[in-house]
Amino acid sequence: MSNQRPWLNHYPAGVSAEIDINQYASVTAVVEEAFERFGQRPAFHSFGKQLTYAEVDKLSRDFAGYLTGELKLVKGDRIAIMMPNCLQYPIALFGALRAGLTVVNTNPMYTARELKHQLEDSGAKAILVLDNFAATLQQVVAETEVKHIITTGIGDLLGAKGAVMNLVVKHVKKMVPPFHLPHAVRFNDALSRGARHSLTKPVIGHDDIAFLQYTGGTTGVAKGAMLTHGNMVANMLQAGMWIGANLKEGQEVVITALPLYHIFSLTANGLVFMRLGGLSWLITNPRDMPAFVKELRKSGFTALTGVNTLFNGLLNTPGFSELDFSKLRLSLGGGMAVQRAVAERWKKVTGCTLAEAYGLTEASPAVCINPLDLKDYNGSIGLPIPSTDIAIWSEDGQALPQGDVGELMVHGPQVMKGYWQRPDETVKVLTPDGWLHTGDIARIDENGYVYIVDRKKDMILVSGFNVYPNEIEDIVMKHPGVAEVAAIGITDEHSGEAVKLFVVRKDPTLTVEQLKEFCRENLTGYKRPRVIEFRDALPKSNVGKILRRELRDEKKQAVAG
Repeated sequence: MSNQRPWLNHYPAGVSAEIDINQYASVTAVVEEAFERFGQRPAFHSFGKQLTYAEVDKLSRDFAGYLTGELKLVKGDRIAIMMPNCLQYPIALFGALRAGLTVVNTNPMYTARELKHQLEDSGAKAILVLDNFAATLQQVVAETEVKHIITTGIGDLLGAKGAVMNLVVKHVKKMVPPFHLPHAVRFNDALSRGARHSLTKPVIGHDDIAFLQYTGGTTGVAKGAMLTHGNMVANMLQAGMWIGANLKEGQEVVITALPLYHIFSLTANGLVFMRLGGLSWLITNPRDMPAFVKELRKSGFTALTGVNTLFNGLLNTPGFSELDFSKLRLSLGGGMAVQRAVAERWKKVTGCTLAEAYGLTEASPAVCINPLDLKDYNGSIGLPIPSTDIAIWSEDGQALPQGDVGELMVHGPQVMKGYWQRPDETVKVLTPDGWLHTGDIARIDENGYVYIVDRKKDMILVSGFNVYPNEIEDIVMKHPGVAEVAAIGITDEHSGEAVKLFVVRKDPTLTVEQLKEFCRENLTGYKRPRVIEFRDALPKSNVGKILRRELRDEKKQAVAG
């Protein structure tokens, strides 16, 4: 490995080359320090209700008391949390971590098939689920190891207004499909029961697993990245040091529109801003852009994290450009490539540079971030953050000279321990000395800035979520009318990329609509194909492997032509 780290010469003022990971023994220690230091400051806001750090401290302690005192869960047991951004999420999250449990973040939009896999694979013993998604859980829970179910309504922590909201969501908007989970306990009951138990603090160290963060893979089967307390503390300190000079302790209001179950939001909004005593303004449904803009108007926001799709959506929503941006100090884009046109327009409208960052689930997630004092969008994913080494490797594992194009490799304290119970998959991405294969093709310039050139994998990136063609193809092949299928990513102005299917029919009467309906039943929204094209045959290699690359190249040529 070359010891040259050209990026260090271009670090923003006040950013050191290294972090001290021993500052905190665990994520829990970070959270408890914030509770102590910022007790009376507001911590989370949702639907007009604000909770202070002291209130989150008490409620999360009560939840931890319930998990250990009533459910008798012990250090290392897994608990799944299946909900969008609402006040229950941070309480459950911090409560679980304080009890020494491992949190399994679960996308509430999962289909029954996807949920079953994650619960089975993680061996979760308990789950907290929002009522709106409980019917999905009901379909599969008997086939998993889940013994304890806690259910909650969106308004459960909002007082009298919340009770009305729960009724409207259920009976007027019909957003809660009927479910029957006879042994489930309500979240508020769990809190009052937990308050009766004293909490014995487990000893938690850097090697203990804080999160099983599920991500697809080249095989298409979602795998749990084991993110330890050490990984998460490291990434929080790395990102915190990078953006810290721009932010003021106890004065930040960060807009949390990306779901906290997504690793970017979890680390950046859930932890980095918490350590600063910031207020996290939770947006439950960012797709409702007009309502989102109304929330922004009320919030006095100073920071906003998101994916390109989100920034683009806001720019195209009436009323956004009239907001007061005078306090906005940080706009951080990650999860997918930030497009130049969006970044330039964002700067023009808000006066704040949209800084692009790069990370991946396996790195907790941050690897590179652009300096926040960057004058203009530069097309780069930024510089490696403190205590992070990167290199560009050839296909045969040799480090390439600066400027050459190859696979981006990452080494640092934020790199995961491995995939949960999948040593076979772990060895594919982690070298024996801890270098992580990102699967992204990149180059590094003479100043240490990194540019992504292409993706090595066939992965499709839809609004910051990874979609693996194998998983889509496996599902579509289960349709009796399909003989062969290939999935590729196509450019989409809203989501960056979207899924396109090429299908050879077994049943000549099969229609696009029938196949789309089948996909709706089996795949989460962002994984569903936007376009389906029927073909008589698909391109194949001499061993009969379907060549997705040829289909992608054909698509590119058609666009160019």
